[in-house]
Amino acid sequence: MDRLYFEIPGIERKADAIAYIREFQAYRSDINGTGGLDRYTDDYEGWLEKLKQDETREPNEEKVPARTFFLVREGDQRIIGMSNIRLCLNERLSRYGGHIGYSIRPTERGKGYNKINLYLGLKVCDAYGIDLVFLDADLKNPASWKTMEALGGIRKRAYEDVVYAHCTVVDYDIDVKKALEEHKEYESMISAHSFF
Repeated sequence: MDRLYFEIPGIERKADAIAYIREFQAYRSDINGTGGLDRYTDDYEGWLEKLKQDETREPNEEKVPARTFFLVREGDQRIIGMSNIRLCLNERLSRYGGHIGYSIRPTERGKGYNKINLYLGLKVCDAYGIDLVFLDADLKNPASWKTMEALGGIRKRAYEDVVYAHCTVVDYDIDVKKALEEHKEYESMISAHSFF
């Protein structure tokens, strides 16, 4: 497997980032973990400005501070995935959404990339002092929740969400330090270019 790394979004990735979103649209796939990029395909520069604001945002019931990253494959410099990491949770996110949203582009799924995506996301959480990460997924999306389990995620509950997702949702907790300690094998898959 090619090495992967987290990259802070910049203007030089404009075409690649929009192509990433267009691929999800072409495959009629849900778009997660992009920090709202799908709403800014006609204003990429505005999205970059939003990301800067997100980093230092004061938490409230609408929004929380967050970091968004591209997951890039070193060999061809392609954006393979994205992660949006919320640095704290408000009441809504503590019930649905959690600390990390992530995605892998449809044509790159099934290759194990999302485990590296989540591992890097946990490293970001650790750097910000987040010890216990809450995540959730649609029960009908085993690729997502099996990724959580692969990194030590413990299922807390499954419930029918009639407010946000309108599906059966499964909630997971991950002990960040334990996950990073027990899954050091992923370090060999991370490029030296990585933000973390």
